[in-house]
Amino acid sequence: MMDKSKINLVIDALMFFCMMAMTGIGLLVKFVLLPGKDTWAVYGRKVELFLFGMDRHQWGTIHMIIAFVFLGLAVLHIILHWKMILSLYPRLIGSMAARRIIAVIIVIAGLFFVVFPFVLKPEVQELEGKGRHYRESIDIKNK
Repeated sequence: MMDKSKINLVIDALMFFCMMAMTGIGLLVKFVLLPGKDTWAVYGRKVELFLFGMDRHQWGTIHMIIAFVFLGLAVLHIILHWKMILSLYPRLIGSMAARRIIAVIIVIAGLFFVVFPFVLKPEVQELEGKGRHYRESIDIKNK
């Protein structure tokens, strides 16, 4: 079996690759696989963009899966470093009351970021017609 330092190195390397993959896929979805509204400006018409047979939504799913893997690795990383965290925390923050307050804030903030997507309600806006192309064709017919 591997010793703890080798396991830590493997976990850290995997976390690094997950972070780089999430960054790369995020940039891909933002700047290469443009949403429909932005394809009008670049291509002069509405087109669907694919890379390796997958559209931006499928790449978004891969992005999320990698994020879950990263989260699992981060939890494992914290578990493996728990003794070190417990020994450093009191040295960094001398007051027991301050340590407790900071710990509660960290836990509440973490839970907030995990839970808030499930409690927010999106803003719903009705589309006029079926899109810009549809509206333009209706305008031409009505003239």
